[in-house]
Amino acid sequence: MAFRGIHDHSLDAKNRLTVPARFRAQLAGPIVLSKGFERCLQVIPDAVYERIAESALSGVNPLSPEARDLNRHLYGNTLPTELDSAGRIMLPGPFLAYAGITKDAVLVGSGQWLEIWDRGTWQDYDTGLIERAAEHIASVGHPA
Repeated sequence: MAFRGIHDHSLDAKNRLTVPARFRAQLAGPIVLSKGFERCLQVIPDAVYERIAESALSGVNPLSPEARDLNRHLYGNTLPTELDSAGRIMLPGPFLAYAGITKDAVLVGSGQWLEIWDRGTWQDYDTGLIERAAEHIASVGHPA
């Protein structure tokens, strides 16, 4: 099942974020918390993350500057973790600082993973998203 929808949440006093109940089964077991390319965090099942990372690195000379940067991002800017018994994920300070999340957050379903955004940052990013997505579809030759 794909991760879908937009969900408003707030961090608790210990910087934990409750994951919606309908997503918890997909996130049972090891998961990866990653810094996204945009100013957000990604929550990805471990097996999915490994496939994505391997795909991103396939065909790239492992000694090239591009591969070294990709490896640093894909493995250095991640944290292996799990949901706690109450379905929450702990968000460490450096990850929160990267995404600019202080209290109010938005979980955004992105197909294979969930993204965690600061609420205000998401609202700014979401403005014009439909138009940008239509342009992206047109630029890769798929019908809108």
